[in-house]
Amino acid sequence: MKILITGGAGFIGSALIRYFINNSNHQVINVDRLSIGSCLDALNDVINDTRYFFEQVDICDYESTRVIFEKHKPDAVMHLAAESHVDRSIEGPLSFVKVNVLGTANLLEVARAYYNKLPELKKNIFRFHHISTDEVYGDLGSHDLAFTEHNAYEPSSPYSASKASSDHLVRSWHRTFGLPVLITNCSNNYGMYQNSEKLIPCMIKNALLGKPLPIYGDGLQIRDWLFVDDHVRALQLVLESGRIGETYNIGGNSELKNIDVVNTLCFTLDRLVNKKPRNINSFRELITFVTDRLGHDRRYAVNSDKIKNELQWQPLETFEGGVEKTVAWYLANMKWLLASDIDESELSLSTQVDVKCNHAVIDAALPYLDNVSFTSDAEKSVVQNNK
Repeated sequence: MKILITGGAGFIGSALIRYFINNSNHQVINVDRLSIGSCLDALNDVINDTRYFFEQVDICDYESTRVIFEKHKPDAVMHLAAESHVDRSIEGPLSFVKVNVLGTANLLEVARAYYNKLPELKKNIFRFHHISTDEVYGDLGSHDLAFTEHNAYEPSSPYSASKASSDHLVRSWHRTFGLPVLITNCSNNYGMYQNSEKLIPCMIKNALLGKPLPIYGDGLQIRDWLFVDDHVRALQLVLESGRIGETYNIGGNSELKNIDVVNTLCFTLDRLVNKKPRNINSFRELITFVTDRLGHDRRYAVNSDKIKNELQWQPLETFEGGVEKTVAWYLANMKWLLASDIDESELSLSTQVDVKCNHAVIDAALPYLDNVSFTSDAEKSVVQNNK
C-alpha cells in the first residue's frame, strides 16, 4: 500500500513513518511544509529506505498538493499536518484556522478529485484517515465519565476549535461526497523526538539547564497520557481495519495531574542524573507555579473501548515506563533536545524558556551525560551509542 502522510516531519507523523517503514511493507510519501514543529532529523533512520519519499509541500497549496497525488498515486491518506500548540493558538489563532481548517478542506478537495478518478478496485482500497485530538470534546468534571465517540464537541481554545472544525469537514466530505474516511481522536502524546515547546520535553530541557519548571495555575489539570509508539500502532490498525465513516478514540489509560507528571519527570531525572545544575538536590526545587492559561481545560479523558473491542488494541506502555524511556532518550540525544531551531517570536511566552540554544549552552549541558546512572545495561548502551 502507498500511504501519503501529511505532517510526516512532526512528532507523531515521524513516529508513524518510522513504524511503517520498520514494521510493514508499505510505501510512505511524507508531505510536510517544514514549519515550526517539523524535524526531518527524526527520520534519519529511514530516509535511505527505497519505500520512503519526501515532498516539501504546503497542503494549503491546492495545485502543489494535486501534483503530489498524481505523481505518487496513494492508496491512502493519513492527515496529521496541523498547528497543534494551544498557547500559540491563543496568541495567533488565524494561522491555526488557515492550516487546520482551510488546509484540511483543501486536502479533502484534492483527495476527492483524485478518488473520483480511481478505478473501482482502487476506490475500494482508498481511505482518508484524519488524525485529531481529544481536546475537541472540551473538558470534564472530576467525576464525569470519559468521553466516548458519541459526545458532542465543545472545544475551548482556538486550537481545539480548529481541530473540531476539521473533524466536521472530514465527516461532511464522507456524507456528502462519499469519500471513504476514518477519524481518530487521541489523548496527549509523549515520547522521543517531541518538540521542546511541549510539556514533557520542555520540562526535561529546563531541568537540565537549571531553569524554572513552569506549572500553570495550581497544576491540578488532568490529562490522559499516551505513549507515541502505542498511538501509531493504533493508527495502523484503524487505517487497515477500521470501519469507513467511523471515529475511534485512542487513549493511554493514564490520567494524571500536570503537577504529578512534572514530579514524575523530576523523580526520574533525580535518579538518572547525579550531578545537578545550580547545586540543587532535586529537580523538584525548580518547579514554579505561573499564571494559568486563558480558558484552560481542567480535565481530558477518553474512553477507548471501541477500538479495544473492534480492533483489539490497547496501550502497552505504562506512563512510568514510557517516561523512563523518554527521559533516557533525551539524555542520549542532548544536542537534539537543546538545539531547537525555533523562532522565539513564534513561541509562547508562557513557557518561559529560551528556545534558541547556542553551542556554548549545548556544550555546557553535555557533561551531564557522564553523570547519568542507569537501571539496565540496555539503557546505558542506548546513551553511550548516541553520545
